[in-house]
Amino acid sequence: MKIICDSDIPFLKGALEPYCEVVYARGSDISNEMVADADALVVRTRTRCDASLLEGSKVRFIATATIGYDHIDTDWCERQGINWTNAPGCNSWSVQQYMASLLVTLSRHYGFDCKERTIGIVGAGNVGSKVARLAALLGFRVLLCDPPRAEREGHGGFVALDEIIAQSDIISCHVPLTYEGRHSTHHMFDRQRLLTLKKHQTLINTSRGEVVDTIALKEMLATDRIMTAALDVWENEPQIDGELLKLLFAGTPHIAGYSQDGKAAGTAMCVQALGNFFDLPCADWEVCDIPAPVQSSEFIIDASGKKPQTVLGDAILHTYDVMQDCSMLRADITAFERLRSRYPVRREFPAYTIRLLNDDSGRSTVFLREAGFKVCE
Repeated sequence: MKIICDSDIPFLKGALEPYCEVVYARGSDISNEMVADADALVVRTRTRCDASLLEGSKVRFIATATIGYDHIDTDWCERQGINWTNAPGCNSWSVQQYMASLLVTLSRHYGFDCKERTIGIVGAGNVGSKVARLAALLGFRVLLCDPPRAEREGHGGFVALDEIIAQSDIISCHVPLTYEGRHSTHHMFDRQRLLTLKKHQTLINTSRGEVVDTIALKEMLATDRIMTAALDVWENEPQIDGELLKLLFAGTPHIAGYSQDGKAAGTAMCVQALGNFFDLPCADWEVCDIPAPVQSSEFIIDASGKKPQTVLGDAILHTYDVMQDCSMLRADITAFERLRSRYPVRREFPAYTIRLLNDDSGRSTVFLREAGFKVCE
């Protein structure tokens, strides 16, 4: 049995070798010739799994170590009897951490109190719901827009996209990329919709680049039609728009979900899925050794005179500063793929223990634990 794997998927090497032949290649280099005699693929977004790649091959199963699966032509695969699976929710906590760092940084840069701002979350799935919870902890008023969920569950708790735009100071996209149907998300924020935004608003996209018409967004930013924007995902990745990058508050190389914890979860889900499909003894495989944080995993915060949200913000920025990733991309826009493939260790909140001083009311401890940190007093 033969499996072709993206060589940039972390923690994967050694997991499948006891049971089959494994060939590693860069995701963009995986070709029709390479997969001709393969039984399965383990990929990321850089491998387009469609007829041009798979026609005439033996492939029966595709596992992608990503939440999104728009790089898989699912209709064609299903017609050919090729099974596929993604890794839903694998990096949702990582995106929450990215968004937490971005929101804290925005509030401190522009000098606003989160309690005085409304954030509209567009897409309330695994990622969006976690971002909403964290934003509420920081003090934001939170609005949710998710038409498919509203149809299934009832409209209570959800608002329309137009209402998100009308009421929100910050709008954040957490939707899958879809091209058809009533809830298509391709260019959800097209020029017409972007023109309805106001000068005090910020647009954030960490979902898929094609959700936002970035040519129109560049025009909006260049003419000061909105306050600012932040992008982790881009149209035409990895050949991104350098002029747009210069106009953004923050621009990063599609790494919002790149915590070690999220990567380990995505890889484990792929290996387990392969084990179940092919009846291999790896259906309960897990990553054993996730690297420790680069920063100290134990640190002290003095809560004297600080609001709980300020203490939480300090803790968030200790674990991850989004502007460091932004600075690296701005220093060399051509390094987009290299920055992704050589991304440094980033761990999520539960990997950290905080020694909290002078939390007389105990409220800061509650906030930190709610966010996932370990706290000792």
